[in-house]
Amino acid sequence: MSGFKLVLFDDDSRAQFLPLAWTKPIADFRIGIFTIREKWELRLKSESTTATVSYLEGFNFPFVPDATKQNLWINSRVVPSGPLAFEVLSLKPNEALLKGSLVVAINNGNSIEKLPLNLKDHLDGDFSVRQCNVPAIVLHRINDLFIHNGQAIVEDFELLKGHSTEKLSNTNIVIGTHPIFIGQNVTAEACTFNTTKGPIYIGDGAEVMEGCNLRGPLAVGSNVVLKMGAKIYGDTTIGPGCKVGGEVSNTIFFGNSNKAHGGFIGNSVIGEWCNLGAATNCSNLKNTYGFVSVWNYALGGIENTGLQFHGIIMGDHAMCGINTMFNTGTIMGLCASVFGSGYQSKFIADFTWGGTEGTTDHHIEKAIKTIERVYERRKLKLSDKEILMLKFVFKQTEKLRI
Repeated sequence: MSGFKLVLFDDDSRAQFLPLAWTKPIADFRIGIFTIREKWELRLKSESTTATVSYLEGFNFPFVPDATKQNLWINSRVVPSGPLAFEVLSLKPNEALLKGSLVVAINNGNSIEKLPLNLKDHLDGDFSVRQCNVPAIVLHRINDLFIHNGQAIVEDFELLKGHSTEKLSNTNIVIGTHPIFIGQNVTAEACTFNTTKGPIYIGDGAEVMEGCNLRGPLAVGSNVVLKMGAKIYGDTTIGPGCKVGGEVSNTIFFGNSNKAHGGFIGNSVIGEWCNLGAATNCSNLKNTYGFVSVWNYALGGIENTGLQFHGIIMGDHAMCGINTMFNTGTIMGLCASVFGSGYQSKFIADFTWGGTEGTTDHHIEKAIKTIERVYERRKLKLSDKEILMLKFVFKQTEKLRI
């Protein structure tokens, strides 16, 4: 490890990333093959800590700087590339790197002081400033995750150099010249791997069942199961532990979520521990071909995204019943559970229970009991800290359910 400690901080724009940011810092969002935290640690060969809102630090993401090292504060909304990592490493103590007005990184020297999260308002006199002149993916809105996912997958392949890849069996068909990385103990038979438009990554222990058609750029995480005949289009990431079938395009699954049956989802982000019932479908294009508007937590209302394609953003632990129909640009909150015929509401508040015939609160004790059952299937136990965190968010989101 290097002489640096990375402090990955959420700045004052984190509300733009709700509902996914209710349960984790932005550093632990997955885009490309790895999470943002994993990318920075791999690029800079350093361990990291987190600076975020207090309830998350108290839950599972403590702020632990290191007085024996130089503490590099790095904005979690900035996705690292090789050139950007070099720029950050070159910072001297008490020097800040900006991209326009955005604080990308600060070398806070050996100080273990917790800096304010609205850092751009506290630079005068304390830090010398220089501008970042290399390209970088910067996340401004939650939909930037799927917008930039294909590029992130391609850039993450740089981090696989020096790692050995296994070979696919000769029952598979490979098309194209971009690389394919196959991890240890992968099962894949009678499938098509099309790398014409980008690389394909298959993580350790993944199972790609017969008849799957995969197109790059694509990242399939460790212990993922792709069900028979799945059609997975490019710019898609399926995080560790997921089970996915049907048709998927330009979508990120953070991890441990299930869409195991038929149905379409595209231009979407699915949090952790979600379950999509059989034949769930999500529209990603309006009949008018117009721009899609979505609920924005930071604004407390509807925002025009300027995007023609936008599916669903689904918070952690959200569930939907069989044959669920989601409209273009749906936002579904933490621990929401919906079912029934017809299109669901475009904004489904956190801890909502019900559907088109009416909704009520998904009471916190019932939500916790469901999560405990889900965890038990994976031989996991819901921690007391996680229960406290869920109860805190339940209280914080009460007004959204009125």
